Amino acid sequence: MNHRLNLRFEQLERATNQLLAQVELLGERASTSPGPGQWSAAQVVHHLLVAETGINQYIDKKLAQTEDLEDAGVGAFLRSGLLRVLLRLPFLRFAAPSKLKELTPDQAPPLPVLRAEWESVRRRLERTLNEYPSKLLNRAIFKHPRSGMLTIYQTLDFMVDHVLHHQRQVSRIAHTVAALPPPAVVAHKHD
Repeated sequence: MNHRLNLRFEQLERATNQLLAQVELLGERASTSPGPGQWSAAQVVHHLLVAETGINQYIDKKLAQTEDLEDAGVGAFLRSGLLRVLLRLPFLRFAAPSKLKELTPDQAPPLPVLRAEWESVRRRLERTLNEYPSKLLNRAIFKHPRSGMLTIYQTLDFMVDHVLHHQRQVSRIAHTVAALPPPAVVAHKHD
């Protein structure tokens, strides 16, 4: 893996581990929605996992067709920069792309399952980056739903910013669910 890819990959690892630790601190409340129609912290983790899985699959598909890859150009640089700025604005929220929304169930798997699955997906990304051809570094490899085609560097920048964006969401969720009354304990009658 070249140095620039490695730096971005390490940023992604740190951001992901911080987000997972933040969600794990919620304990049982990680699956608690802060309100009607809102994702729980566990669902946010699941969304990020689904997104990264999809990115990996798209990159793998494009790496199998390298003759079709075009230079990213100035437009990709500008769109990527705008996307980075928008994701970092704390007051700005985005609706998940419909395809990703459909893949995020109402009830997310348990956090240990999500963590293990994400670790597997992340190792796959690491292998791809370790083998990434240097001649393709400035070629458009991933199509972001809003900003279009991105280079591998821009894709990793997006992935880092995406995790950081959702870290703020998890913080809001944690604050809200901490203020909720504890779940009612159901008493069982013994005959």
